[in-house]
Amino acid sequence: MVTVRPMTDSDLPDVMILEHALFPEDAWSEGTLRGELAEQPATRHYVVALDDGEIVGYAGLLAVGGDGDVQTIGVRADRQGRGVGAVLLTELLGESARRECRQVFLEVRADNPRAQKLYQRFGFVQIGIRKRYYQPSGVDAIVMRRQGTGEDNDA
Repeated sequence: MVTVRPMTDSDLPDVMILEHALFPEDAWSEGTLRGELAEQPATRHYVVALDDGEIVGYAGLLAVGGDGDVQTIGVRADRQGRGVGAVLLTELLGESARRECRQVFLEVRADNPRAQKLYQRFGFVQIGIRKRYYQPSGVDAIVMRRQGTGEDNDA
């Protein structure tokens, strides 16, 4: 059973291993992620997903000015397609509702149909494309938005 808890600095070594395994070309640096954690709880909400005490995923939300932005979601390769991403996204959307976000945005790689389907299942719709957003690969980003995060809109 997967549980979710707030991410802490002590999680960074394990999260960074996952980050580099999942996003080898455009992984965040430890300094970037540490900076994100420093903004908790003011404007950020980062969590880890655990199974038997082992980190199997992580996610982060930026929430400011009534808008939310899914900063990242990563799920260990052997756990993808098993609901971990949905658990993490549910947590981020719950936090965006607690922070009274009117809408939540995200970017997803154009070459990641599994993630796109997850976001669509949760009510995100495509609103644009950022050409060559992911570097150095040059993969486009699909920009998505979900209106409202109240209970009546949660998937």
